[in-house]
Amino acid sequence: MDVVDELGYRPFDADNHYYESLDAFTRHLDPALGPRCVQWAEIDGRRYHVVGGRVSRAVTNPTFDPIAKPGALHSYFRGNLDGKSPLELLKDREPQPAAYVDRDARLEAMDGHGLSGVWLFPTLGVLYEELLKDDLFAVQATFRAFNQWLDEDWGCNYRDRIYAAPYIPFGDVDNAVAELEWALDRGARVIVMRPAPAWTQHGPTSPADTMFDPFWARVNEAGITVVIHAGDSGYSSNGYAEDGFSSTFSGGWKPSIKAFNIERAAYDFLITLVLEKLFERFPNVRMASVENGSEFLGDMFRKLRSSQKKMPGWFGDDPVEVFKRNVWMNPFWEDDVDEVVALMGADRVIFGSDWPHIEGMPQPLDFVVELNKLDHGSRRRVLLDNAVELTSLRPA
Repeated sequence: MDVVDELGYRPFDADNHYYESLDAFTRHLDPALGPRCVQWAEIDGRRYHVVGGRVSRAVTNPTFDPIAKPGALHSYFRGNLDGKSPLELLKDREPQPAAYVDRDARLEAMDGHGLSGVWLFPTLGVLYEELLKDDLFAVQATFRAFNQWLDEDWGCNYRDRIYAAPYIPFGDVDNAVAELEWALDRGARVIVMRPAPAWTQHGPTSPADTMFDPFWARVNEAGITVVIHAGDSGYSSNGYAEDGFSSTFSGGWKPSIKAFNIERAAYDFLITLVLEKLFERFPNVRMASVENGSEFLGDMFRKLRSSQKKMPGWFGDDPVEVFKRNVWMNPFWEDDVDEVVALMGADRVIFGSDWPHIEGMPQPLDFVVELNKLDHGSRRRVLLDNAVELTSLRPA
């Protein structure tokens, strides 16, 4: 009996990825803006993106052909019982499968995986805002062009099964609202942004600052789900490790605090929204944290309760309960999923496989074994119902 037969339903994967086509950032970009935005360069026989005039080496091969296989590092994150180097695990590469770049091929892959639907996120798209953040015009031009490519190649809602999330850069409120309206007009059910301060013309600003209230008010009204997804949030290792979003597994790899930057970024972003009462102002905003981990939840809840005691009268509602009302968590598969369910409730946890990335699952439903301790109803909430509800617009 296969997993779907055993479950009795086909799960919804809230963390699937595409690999960007060669012209994803340039197809709809004025070529004259290439040096200011994104263009290709060949260096020592390899092709790289030049972003804002700087060579990006965030991934080894941004053409993604050939490509490492899905879940190539699964055994490493499972505890590396074989004691293999990550570099050794990444040696096995294959020609790029069509399902990574073509929506109809992806539908066939989803059928083979036993999935009813997926949220679809960028691979490179979540890395480039950081490199452009000091040039607000370049940020806007780059992601306007990128989202046009996304809608053309994938669609914001393809056959009610593939929901590709437009990327919303968060530096100018009018531009953010315009991109949101564009996404809504094209049937988007989720939008995605990086967990980071908003880099405005005046410098970094809290995403919960009231200057952004017009954006959050429109999200609140439309009832679309906002996803914060792991990417380059610009976090510094403060000298303890080399900064930049270059591959963790490149030459000279060693353990460092850099491995925790993704979780630090999500923690800071999410707790800031609660501390600055964004969800109290806009109680219909639904936010999902995807591929950011979840081990920080217990500490976050303790700090929120401590803040409530230290500043009586600041919060209109219990900040922990506000968080659990408005935020859904996608834990890393190697996190203690049972602990996350205990903290959040089964109705606020969503399944995501990170397929076909190397850090994720070889097959999406390999995740199911992580939920064996949950009862049938709770497991179905995590694997299907929660994501389906988040994919339905909930207008205020």
